[in-house]
Order: sequence, then C-alpha cells, then structure tokens
Amino acid sequence: MYASEHGSPELAIERWWPHLNIEAKHELLLNLDEPLSAVVVEQIERVCGRPLPATRTSLSVSEKDFIRTQIESVD
Repeated sequence: MYASEHGSPELAIERWWPHLNIEAKHELLLNLDEPLSAVVVEQIERVCGRPLPATRTSLSVSEKDFIRTQIESVD
C-alpha cells in the first residue's frame, strides 16, 4: 500500500484513483512528472474527505508506478 508515503491511509492512491473521473485520470497519465492540477487535487480531496497536505504537490515515484499499472483500466 502506498499510504505510508503520506502518513494516512485515507490519502492512499488505491483509495482515490478508482474514483477520479476519466478526464482527471488522463490528465495524470499525460503529466505524471508535473505538479498536480487544481482539478485533480479537488477530486482527490473530495474522494478522501480531507484536504491534501500543503506539501503534497506532485505524485511520488510509487504512485506513478501504480498509475502506470492502471493504464488498461483507463483506456
């Protein structure tokens, strides 16, 4: 599980990734190394029911790896 990177199981990518809309998923796939957009942050916060930490501006290496494994589910 990826929760330990952010100290909270509620913020684990396994929790929020399946609930993002398709546009947000495609945006992340196309911009894995870029800062998280306001739209993506808003969706993650909505799914998790809490704000992301102010220091949380991009995906971790393991989150990027997780997303890459999910490509077939997005297409």
